[in-house]
Amino acid sequence: MSLATVFTRALLGVESPPVTVEVHLSGGLPGLTIVGLPETAVKESRERVRSALLNCHFEFPARRITINLAPADLPKEGGRYDLAIALGILVASQQLPASALTDTEVLGELTLGGQIRPVQGAISACIAAKDCQRRLILPEANGTEAALVSNLQCALAPDLLSLCAHLREQHQLPCPCSNQTAAPVPGPDMIEVKGQTQAKRALEVAAAGGHNLLYFGPPGTGKTLLAQRLPGILPTLTETQALSVAAVYSAAGIHRPNHFCPPIRHPHHTASAVAMVGGGSNPKPGEISLAHQGVLFLDELPEFQRSVLEVMREPLESGSIDIARANRQVRYPADFQLIAAMNPCPCGHYPEPRCVCTPDQVRRYRSKISGPLLDRIDLHVAVVNQPPSQLQTLPSGECSDSIRQRVIAARARQALRQGKTNSALSGQELDRHCQLATDTARFLEAATVKLGLSARAYHRILRVARTLADLAARDTIEHQHVAEAIGYRQLDRPQP
Repeated sequence: MSLATVFTRALLGVESPPVTVEVHLSGGLPGLTIVGLPETAVKESRERVRSALLNCHFEFPARRITINLAPADLPKEGGRYDLAIALGILVASQQLPASALTDTEVLGELTLGGQIRPVQGAISACIAAKDCQRRLILPEANGTEAALVSNLQCALAPDLLSLCAHLREQHQLPCPCSNQTAAPVPGPDMIEVKGQTQAKRALEVAAAGGHNLLYFGPPGTGKTLLAQRLPGILPTLTETQALSVAAVYSAAGIHRPNHFCPPIRHPHHTASAVAMVGGGSNPKPGEISLAHQGVLFLDELPEFQRSVLEVMREPLESGSIDIARANRQVRYPADFQLIAAMNPCPCGHYPEPRCVCTPDQVRRYRSKISGPLLDRIDLHVAVVNQPPSQLQTLPSGECSDSIRQRVIAARARQALRQGKTNSALSGQELDRHCQLATDTARFLEAATVKLGLSARAYHRILRVARTLADLAARDTIEHQHVAEAIGYRQLDRPQP
């Protein structure tokens, strides 16, 4: 048989579309041609495959070899097709039985010696292969990612010789085995934070409802200290969430030690718009996608370029980002929780007497953050300066574990009631789950008019109030919950 077909998968964003590798041996001058829109790295696979087969003591056919990567209109890139091409040549030259690759997909990059290197996007290929009910053969180094997908028929191959022995049923390759647990990873503890009662309360509310949070206050008051402790009070990710996070990191080629821990990203304020949302000629996920199902912390928020902040407006609402290029369009998930910190003025000491900024300077500084972006942040909380002598007399704060238990209980109420966090409630769901008493509704409407809030801000106050009721284990939103939620919109108030 001089024609062989091997199944593999490409990588397009976090999707893994199927690719069929067709290998044909024919008469004529010896040579190897790859067609099907291959990029440079794919064209170079001819040399890697030839050396790998010869060094593994296989025969490289001295015939005309034509390799087609179908579908032809899908761009092919990287070394992920090396293993499928090598196996196709072995089957077409009858050095391997064709039946060995029935209902099997293979992925892997070959070294010149025949070892199999890991590939990016393996988790996406695992999910797609499981949906198609096919076996999957992966590099041994991708075993941790494959173990996240339950009920997946998968074998891990360290090198080409071991794989061929497995296909001939002479050797059994290992299956992926996960040693990851859903236990929280130890980190900074809230017990280290003294004072700042309102700021810590706001952090708990943000964690319980998945709300966006902005801290503002003088330098050295603990804004960064508080934000770094948010992951410690967040619940661990579910299996579905962990898979979606692992798919993003696998596509980016970044290793995470524990996929069940919510990710936290802390980009520097010099980051570009492409670094933040993703992109490039070969689109890669940006910081907002790497923070998917986790936290994106932006310190010194007004120091970021205005264009960088504005590109986050749509992902904050939609939970995804579409990156369009001339030859492709990819979509990355970006369902993240934004935590930001800023000073109240350029010198950082407003409204203390030592502040040297004029009212106009304060307004210009705060105007670096656009109204539409500020509207999408649910909680605006002032972090006050505390004298060192006062800090020494304050008792230690509450530990992260006890706060985390309240957050988990509140999220359990939300999951039982609506199947999602309060921050993700749509307009119709707000009407159904956030009904107010007549006097409470009038109070909220009056506050909205007085503060000049938008309809979006009105709905976000409702979502925060719903979270406050969940933390208090109440089925209905009461007056004090709405009042506290309004109190967290401090930057919406008239400025000096």
